[in-house]
Amino acid sequence: MPLPDPDDVLRTYEAVAQDFARARSRALFERRWLDRALGFAPGREVLDLGCGPGRPIASYLAERRCRMTGVDGAASMCALYQANVPGAVTYHEDMRGLGLGRRYDLILAWDSLFHLAPDDQRGMFATFAAHARPRTVLLFTSGPDAGEVGGQAAGLPVYHASLSPDEYRGLLAQAGFEVLDFVPEDPNCHGHTVWMARYVGG
Repeated sequence: MPLPDPDDVLRTYEAVAQDFARARSRALFERRWLDRALGFAPGREVLDLGCGPGRPIASYLAERRCRMTGVDGAASMCALYQANVPGAVTYHEDMRGLGLGRRYDLILAWDSLFHLAPDDQRGMFATFAAHARPRTVLLFTSGPDAGEVGGQAAGLPVYHASLSPDEYRGLLAQAGFEVLDFVPEDPNCHGHTVWMARYVGG
């Protein structure tokens, strides 16, 4: 089977937004990582990149008194996010090259960064830094090692890619982030490979 095209990801999520939202687990297996990130973050302003429908992650953070800003390249996902996270600020924008002119305490790219092609992922670290203040926490997921694979979203094929752990470490350092934790295929988080870093640059 051919590898899905990374340029089709946003169109796919636009088409399946409602089905994806209905099928998305509400178990909040991410909770331990979210709570840890909040413990390190200097405040409660959260930038949620590739925000999707907002449940369960953004709604949980909003319940924890976080002020949520969601960004998604699929308009239908933005509409769901706005409905599911009352009071959130939502932008229908591609995260690549994003420039909101604001800085946040916690930046999330959970199950979103890995939909970008490798070169686009490399470019995102400058975007993360542009939206970070001192001690901002960055929380994102990747694959356990470098490679490109096909996945599914509500039954339709979608692209996934990862850089190597060493390359992610280098990109984080170059962008001014220090790694707080890295757990490949975390058995307590449905096998997600999770990175948590803190901004210490400029």
